[in-house]
Formats: sequence, C-alpha cells, structure tokens
Amino acid sequence: MAEGFLMEVCVDSVESAINAERGGAGRLELCSSLLEGGITPSIGLLQVVKQYVRIPVYTMIRPRGGDFLYSDREVEVMKKDIELVRSHGADGLVLGALTEDGRVDAELCMELLAVSRPLPVTFHRAFDMVHDPMVTLETLVSLGFERVLTSGCDCSALEGLPLIKRLVEQAKGRITIMPGGGITERNLQRILESSGVLEFHCSARSSKDSAMKFRNSCVNMGASLTAPEYGLKVADMSKVRSLNAIAKNTL
Repeated sequence: MAEGFLMEVCVDSVESAINAERGGAGRLELCSSLLEGGITPSIGLLQVVKQYVRIPVYTMIRPRGGDFLYSDREVEVMKKDIELVRSHGADGLVLGALTEDGRVDAELCMELLAVSRPLPVTFHRAFDMVHDPMVTLETLVSLGFERVLTSGCDCSALEGLPLIKRLVEQAKGRITIMPGGGITERNLQRILESSGVLEFHCSARSSKDSAMKFRNSCVNMGASLTAPEYGLKVADMSKVRSLNAIAKNTL
C-alpha cells in the first residue's frame, strides 16, 4: 500500500489475489466473472484466497450480471450469500441495488446492510447507473455505506473525473469516494492529483495463455462474445507495483 493512498484490486482467482497482495495492494475486491463486471464468488474461492493473503478481502454480492434491479428471489440469494461469506471470513462486502427509475433502492439496501452487520460495505458501480449522483450520494451516507466505487458515471474514471471531484467535495469525509474503471499507469497520477481521493480501484490485469497443449478450436463453453477458451486474464504483479509506485510518487 502506497503511503497515503489505498489501492484496491479486483480479482477473480487465487493467483490474482496473491499477485495483487505481493504487488502492494491494500485491499482486494473478490468476485467471479470480471468479464460481467463481477458477480458473487464461490465460498471455495473465498476460503482459499483467505488462506493465502493477509490483506482485507471484500466480497462481491451480485447474483448475476446485467442491471441492478432485483427480483424477490434474487434478493433471497443475496441475503443467503451475505450470511455465507460472513461466516467464511469475508472482511467486508460490496453490493448495491437500484429501483426501476434509477434511484438507490434504499429499502432493500437497508435490509442487506442489516444482514451484513458488523462488516463494512461498499456500494458498487450501480452508482454509475443512477438518475442523480449527488442526491444518491446523500442517500448512501444516510444508509451507512463505508464507501462508493464509481467511474464518475462515465465510461472510465478519467472521463468521469469532474464528477468524482464534485463527489469528494460533497462527501466531506462522511463516505469514501473510490474511483474505478479503466485506471492504468497512464492515467492514475492525473486522477489522484485532480480528484482529492485517498483510495483507488483497479484490476491491473494482463493476458496469460492457457497451458493446454491439445485445443479444440471448434467448441466454445459460453456465448459467442465470451473470453477466449485458451486465454486467461490475471492480476499482473508488475502492474500492481507500478500503480503503487505512481500513487506513492503522487504525494
């Protein structure tokens, strides 16, 4: 962890978790399927990650990809997942829910936060899909979220930088604003210097070729637009170190 800045790395494998910690991450966001923006990881993944890393592990609670408007049965799944990850060592949770008109589902979030106690909770990038981010920020403060992860309601944190700066000014330390979305070695310094944030979120991944020697190129295990069968993406220790060094030198 760079002094003064905390780097959170989102990971979806044990290898990525180990690489992120060794590279200097101060916290992990543990998910499955980062290709979908991250969904709830398995209990097995959480347990094994906790065996190998010492930094805090915040676990994603998201039953599926897509929007953040959940059915009653999906809410049942989310509550059960919260109970399970709490009992298997999660240090914090990452979740969020919206109403059909693009506002925070405050009633549902209150229920999820109640199940989550005493763990700290981050409101994830559902924030970037809301109708009014400034009003939403006040709602999240009143609900008791520890932080909000946001790209500034734009396609990347760099492009959303003006809003991120406004959010930091409005938050006044009542809730942590954590930029995330497209953060790289090329733009991190500008984001940190211009926004006034103390934490940032990244994946710092590189592509890794599969070790498979026999390959059947005719078969795909998912839809046509999924990741290639014989390619992996893992957190790159050197990228994490590089981002950590940039953050340290930005002080």
